[in-house]
Amino acid sequence: MDSLSSSKQRNRSLFKLAGIFLVSTGLLLFSGCSQAQKAHRIIVAGSTSVQPFAEILAEEYMKLHPDISIDIQGGGSSSGIKAAQSGTAAIGMSSRDLKGDEQSLWSAEIARDGLAIIVHPDNPVDQLTRAQVQDIYIKAVDNWAQLGGQDGNIHLFTREEGSGTRDAFVSLAMNNADITPKAMVQDSNGAVRQLVGDDPGAIGYISLGLINDQVKAVVLDGVAASHETIVNGSYRLSRPFLFVSKEDPEGIAKDFIDFVLSQEGRQILTREGLVTRETEVQP
Repeated sequence: MDSLSSSKQRNRSLFKLAGIFLVSTGLLLFSGCSQAQKAHRIIVAGSTSVQPFAEILAEEYMKLHPDISIDIQGGGSSSGIKAAQSGTAAIGMSSRDLKGDEQSLWSAEIARDGLAIIVHPDNPVDQLTRAQVQDIYIKAVDNWAQLGGQDGNIHLFTREEGSGTRDAFVSLAMNNADITPKAMVQDSNGAVRQLVGDDPGAIGYISLGLINDQVKAVVLDGVAASHETIVNGSYRLSRPFLFVSKEDPEGIAKDFIDFVLSQEGRQILTREGLVTRETEVQP
């Protein structure tokens, strides 16, 4: 009995050791896979204006490199710049120029975008001046009849603080005047477009590249927002779309940026409504 008991105990010990070995091996394999996955994945975060275009570019890039994953996230230009500064994201996206200590970041302009003032397609007002836009957004004008439209309150939509779209709008259209706190704040260009498209009394501003038949872009100071007018400088509301990183990009980040700046990448961006040109890289 003692011999049989001892044999059973030895067998149990062997099973335990085998189990420990298998679990340990599994953990090592899982860890190795996890590390490999991390090595083939980068995060690109920031401007919700740049985001939809970055998603298209990433999709095309990943078709060429199916072993690589590029995770595109929003959050706004300021958040994207901070993510790049901290290294949380390999690439930050900004739809405004860099400010102050942000200028120490590596950056590349991937395209330029027009900022379109939008209204509902049924709104008879199709032309405004920048002075009128400013009056609307400081609430000096609050009825469409004051602008040659139908009698009715103007419903204002704006982007949140920290948004590159808002920064560009305040700088380029508002002459840095404060937007009224009565404006309804939205956290993406898509949300502004949807709400203006659903409300005949609404006005907002979004990336020109996101204009569709849901909304109408007004002629501003006698100039329509278009690829041609942004290139020739006659349309004054234009801004850069930037990729930024903490240091000179390396590895997947560099390869993806090279793809974006290549002829193929520029063709994709042009097709999607942005203005591309030979990109200048800032140290």
